[in-house]
Amino acid sequence: MDYLKSSLAAPGVVLIELNRPEKRNALNNATLKELADHLQQLDADSSVKAVVITGNPQCFAAGADLNELAQLDVVSIQQDQRPLLWKGIDEFSKPLIMAVNGYALGAGFELALHGDMIITGENAQFALPEIGLGMLPGAGGTQRLARLVGQQLAMRWAMTGEMVSATTALQHGISSQVCPSGLTVQYALELATKIAAQAPLAIRAIKQSLKSIHEVTLSQGLKLERQHFVWLAATQDRQEGIQAFLEKRKPEFRGV
Repeated sequence: MDYLKSSLAAPGVVLIELNRPEKRNALNNATLKELADHLQQLDADSSVKAVVITGNPQCFAAGADLNELAQLDVVSIQQDQRPLLWKGIDEFSKPLIMAVNGYALGAGFELALHGDMIITGENAQFALPEIGLGMLPGAGGTQRLARLVGQQLAMRWAMTGEMVSATTALQHGISSQVCPSGLTVQYALELATKIAAQAPLAIRAIKQSLKSIHEVTLSQGLKLERQHFVWLAATQDRQEGIQAFLEKRKPEFRGV
């Protein structure tokens, strides 16, 4: 891979590092394709239980590659593969944790919002600066952000391009934790390791159930939750979890 580094950072946990430091990890089509393809491979690998995506200590990702975008007109934008690549990232079925240090701007912010959880360093800063270029966020930025922080703040941040600090992001539910900047990846890997030790089928069901909350009514969501609950009753992991609890031992989940 040209623009990513990938490694097994802990049992069942893969760490993916964006690797275009000379471009501040700007997300060109090649980077997004590498990421979408690699996540598809990891999704099919039963030994992988969770994935962490990070940038570098100074920058998570500073937006889309403007040199690439500048070459697109109305016709070529309609034929652009980026929506399919973003869809591929969104369809990753396992826990996806973003470890954000420094700038997460534009498409970088949108990539972070594709995560199931975001861990930030104290130096993290988020923004949707597309308005300054006569554009709007085009990879789900308005939609995902509004569902997290509400319409009022999403309107303000998208219409002004204002920077959002790590503390503000935590206060408004964008992230789940702020930690010392030098420990962001460590904290994210510790969280991923904790999740990787749980029953994989239950973890997947929880992700599917929670991701549906903005697309279905409460009654539909409760029905979906119940369907997952009933389906998990047929798994060996559920039997193992209950038996291990009764026997006061650690369960050994196998994803079956």
